[in-house]
Amino acid sequence: MTNNDVLRRLRYTFEYTDSKMMSFFKLAGVEVTRAEVSDWLKSDDDEAFAELEDNKLAAFLNGLIIAHRGKKEGKTPENETFLNNNDVLKKLKIAYELKSEDIIELFLLAGKKVSKHELSSFMRRPTQPQYRELMDQYLRNFLYGLQLKQKSK
Repeated sequence: MTNNDVLRRLRYTFEYTDSKMMSFFKLAGVEVTRAEVSDWLKSDDDEAFAELEDNKLAAFLNGLIIAHRGKKEGKTPENETFLNNNDVLKKLKIAYELKSEDIIELFLLAGKKVSKHELSSFMRRPTQPQYRELMDQYLRNFLYGLQLKQKSK
């Protein structure tokens, strides 16, 4: 999945306004304009489409964590320069205070069965032998499950 897809899906799922999205970036120490946000949300074939870089998506997700969980003591951590699907899942888990059971339930809502062991392998460090890379389809299913759960409220 592209970073732009993740941003679009989160915006749609939680109905974030441009201003709200800009505030998430700001919480993580990154100033963005409404035009930038708008260009990131455009479809890939639009002339004004702009690709969302990993460090900007990291800033958005870190801002989301700060907005939902509060700022930690000390200085704001640096935004990552590289993100993979596993990192996105971990950050969303933290931001929305999801437990393993919650994530498994979200996958089931999207029609994907994931075991606790499988989920655990996605949450590990890449250097651990049991680490497993989260493929695009899994992240897509997770975000779809999140959308279904949110829209049913």
